[in-house]
Amino acid sequence: YQINIYKILILDIINLMTIYALSSGLGASGVAIIRVSGKETKNIITKLTNEPIPYPRVATLRKINKIKTNELIDEGLVLWFPGPQSYTGEDMAEFQVHGSRAVIEAILDEFSNLESCRLAEPGEFTKIALTNEKLNLLEAESIGDLISSETEIQRRQALRGMSGDSFKIYLNWRKKLIKALANVEAKIDFPDEDLPKGMLDKIKIETKKIKIEIKKNLDDQKVGERIRDGFKIAIVGPPNAGKSSLLNYLSRREAAIVSETAGTTRDVIETHLNLNGYPVVISDTAGIRESKDEIEKKGIRLALKKAENADLNIIVIEPKSSYFTGFLKDLISSRSILVINKSDLGTDNMPREFEKFKPIYISIKNENNLNLLIEEIKQKLKNQFINSDDILITRKRHRINLEECEKHLESFSEKDLSKDFEKAAEDLRLATRYLGKIVGKVDVEEILDSIFNDFCIGK
Repeated sequence: YQINIYKILILDIINLMTIYALSSGLGASGVAIIRVSGKETKNIITKLTNEPIPYPRVATLRKINKIKTNELIDEGLVLWFPGPQSYTGEDMAEFQVHGSRAVIEAILDEFSNLESCRLAEPGEFTKIALTNEKLNLLEAESIGDLISSETEIQRRQALRGMSGDSFKIYLNWRKKLIKALANVEAKIDFPDEDLPKGMLDKIKIETKKIKIEIKKNLDDQKVGERIRDGFKIAIVGPPNAGKSSLLNYLSRREAAIVSETAGTTRDVIETHLNLNGYPVVISDTAGIRESKDEIEKKGIRLALKKAENADLNIIVIEPKSSYFTGFLKDLISSRSILVINKSDLGTDNMPREFEKFKPIYISIKNENNLNLLIEEIKQKLKNQFINSDDILITRKRHRINLEECEKHLESFSEKDLSKDFEKAAEDLRLATRYLGKIVGKVDVEEILDSIFNDFCIGK
């Protein structure tokens, strides 16, 4: 018991401390931004500048000195944001200084020497903003996605999340379910009282509408997650067909080792690309063939698994390949492109059965027809992301909770409200809870760490 009390006290002390961090990127730069948030922010400004607090939200040029010796560290801009009108809802400041490592380290050392200060954890500024209700959980996640965005479509999706439109949809569903739940629970609490005529039918109709809307959003082919995490493309085929060379060509760098020795690629090699504004993760896999080598066999199993989970498979073979049988042929589908490499060696002896798969003949060595392949990949991407502006679900966490919500609404619809009021109420209660988990309207402490660990320190 005493140990738990000490833990609580320590956590309280940690939470009361003023936090600081470098919010701009590491490395030499014209300007570096150091952010501070907490009760001691005002004192820190006066101690470092030896001057009164600047006007709120006005960039003010100040000399920044060492606290004990008054030695000049740098001259820069100080911005003062008194709480609650700040990003975190607490007293907050930003020091915009020259971005040399020496200047940054000197200022951070001054903060570290103050007993009331500690270095911020990843995402802690945003976590405090969430705690102080300056943001909701979806907005907080979208800020993290915006910081991590590498392509235009990722940027747009993150901004849509920050706009609050998704939050309003989830919140509207939740409010309607809470209203329905209140009416059902009223019947449980006052069994002798009759609900208004037609109320039960109205509840059934309303919850059914919400269930249909949720199901419609779940049937989105996971476009939101694909935008966030990247469209997964696997390059598969027999050894020495040119898979690694194709990866290097698309990456515009030597991402994979290219060798004439069969079986060079044993593991999966991944590279992240921005292809025409779409985020793509391309995987080069081990050559698929019959093998007695245990390590190569493991690589082949990984290759087949990667192909199975990919959004698009590029199947690469060569004209004289004898491996286009069995598992390779099984991969041919609407989410695959058949590519015949080394077409410069001649394609006269190609089996006619290949034509029904509409192959693209290329030569990576001579860079022939690679533009046709890239256009085909782009078309596949465009077809996948065509309705991305209407996507509601952007994370696996959202999808899992929505699926659970739909499941309980389905269970509710199957209940006989004249007999199973208690069980029906529990279904509505759980459906409401799962919606609340998405927007942060319930105790979500267990999911906060996983969300904010993805943030950079200083945000």
